Amino acid sequence: MRKVIVCTFLTLDGVMQAPGGPDEDAESGFRHGGWQKPVDDDEVGTAIAGWYEHSDAMLLGRKTYEIFAAYWPTADPGNPFTDRMNSMDKYVASRTLTSVEWQNSTLLEGDVADAVRRLKATEGGDINVVGSGDLAQTLMRHDLVDEYRLTIHPVIIGTGKRLFADGAIPTALEPVSVSTTKGGTVVGVYRPNGKPSYDSY
Repeated sequence: MRKVIVCTFLTLDGVMQAPGGPDEDAESGFRHGGWQKPVDDDEVGTAIAGWYEHSDAMLLGRKTYEIFAAYWPTADPGNPFTDRMNSMDKYVASRTLTSVEWQNSTLLEGDVADAVRRLKATEGGDINVVGSGDLAQTLMRHDLVDEYRLTIHPVIIGTGKRLFADGAIPTALEPVSVSTTKGGTVVGVYRPNGKPSYDSY
């Protein structure tokens, strides 16, 4: 069974929207696009590269797919991620796209939860969900996420889309590895571990 792994950059207050640039995602009037680079460091890049060592596919929502498909095919070939991003299999969940042109891309058919269950049952490596906040919410609601790989950066934005939005399913998490970079970013890997338990002091 292949693992579905949510890989996300977060602010300290949990915002995942538009880390990469001002024009990445201005939905709902978001004005803080590009918040990640000023608080990034080399150790974060090393950790992210490690996230792809055992992955051979990405699972993307429409918006993230379109951002990536517009960038990576013509990205700097000297960037070590360029070849990897272009060569990996891409599975795209969308209710509006009718075709996907980026190499090795496949448009999922039918109900997305059912399609991802079938995908997990195929042969292959891990499947990384990158960005794709709405898709991640759907996968969480259907108990389809096997692991979270998060970089939590030392900045507070105050508004924007959050990975764990209101209505998230209560879930206990088992920490797999947690470290802090020299720039103060927390790099955490967590696995769902049933429901939370409750107690009092």
